[in-house]
Amino acid sequence: MEKIRILIVDDSAFMRKSLSIMLGSDPDIEIVDTARDGLDGYEKAVKLKPDVVTLDIEMPRMDGLTALKKIMKDAPTSVIMVSSLTTEGAEATLSAMESGAVDFIAKEMSFVSVNIAGIKAELVGKVKAIVKQKRFKSRLSRIHSAAALGKTTASASAPKGKLPQMGYKAVALGISTGGPLSLQKVIPHISEKIRTPIFIVQHMPPKFTRSLADRLNNMSKVNVKEAENGETVKSGTVYIAPGGFHLNLKSGLGGEKRIIIAEEPSNTLHRPSVDVMMNSVIKEYGKFTLGVIMTGMGHDGTEGVKELKKLGGHCLAQDEASCVVYGMPKSIVDAGLADQIAPLEKIPFLINNAVV
Repeated sequence: MEKIRILIVDDSAFMRKSLSIMLGSDPDIEIVDTARDGLDGYEKAVKLKPDVVTLDIEMPRMDGLTALKKIMKDAPTSVIMVSSLTTEGAEATLSAMESGAVDFIAKEMSFVSVNIAGIKAELVGKVKAIVKQKRFKSRLSRIHSAAALGKTTASASAPKGKLPQMGYKAVALGISTGGPLSLQKVIPHISEKIRTPIFIVQHMPPKFTRSLADRLNNMSKVNVKEAENGETVKSGTVYIAPGGFHLNLKSGLGGEKRIIIAEEPSNTLHRPSVDVMMNSVIKEYGKFTLGVIMTGMGHDGTEGVKELKKLGGHCLAQDEASCVVYGMPKSIVDAGLADQIAPLEKIPFLINNAVV
């Protein structure tokens, strides 16, 4: 097996060293070079053609966003952005994903932590999952082009299976790696006539989910917002779980449902967790919850979907060809829990047909 060749681009010597140690510790990974700014990184990406580039956003001579666009034009490959945990960093990271970056890591979370071993494992796992996915470059190009044009593509395969019509009262959607760009292919196409709330868990740190919600809201016909503790759930609204917290629901007086934002349970791999959100939505809406599992690493959401299926509910899973990382949907499909498997481009229209 050939090693995964990585180029590290960062103006901080400490960050270059830290990333080199963390990634280079895996026998399947080779650090082919490092670069201290965007221009140096772009030139080395063209020359070395690495499998993965880690790319800082704020750098002298040429910033990360400019370098990314040039890399994707002249030497397209899998790019992981290195971002600060700030509102400005979140905005820049989302812009980078629109320009072709596949994922990001947060500086503060990555290198000054008591859980450094767990963070290293997650980073290495993320790199391997991204590279393992077949035909990634052509698929990312297709997804990005379609997102920019705001339309489906002719290469989208036909959905497999069928979602029963049963008067769904809520949609519970889980997504992770590759999610921000993929959500831009889904949420703007959700009909303004939708009569159910949509609850989304996208694995992201604080500040990033607020920026994502605001960006999607500006693009969409429906109201999209970061969920707030204690607010009343409204039909036709998309609620994104805030980074670092779980999204739960609770019935109040008169049967109205309110959102509860909480740090517990604290023992989940992800916070927010798809399983926690989905189990809470199922508790309130029962089998009339439509589960949707999209691109992402791991298997968050599988236990929630299992509970939904036990009640007689149904689940839609994204297909392998349109996923950035086919992990979370694969777990659903392999367990026989998916009623319908569909490409990214078809998902919003299937949701509309089910709930409008």
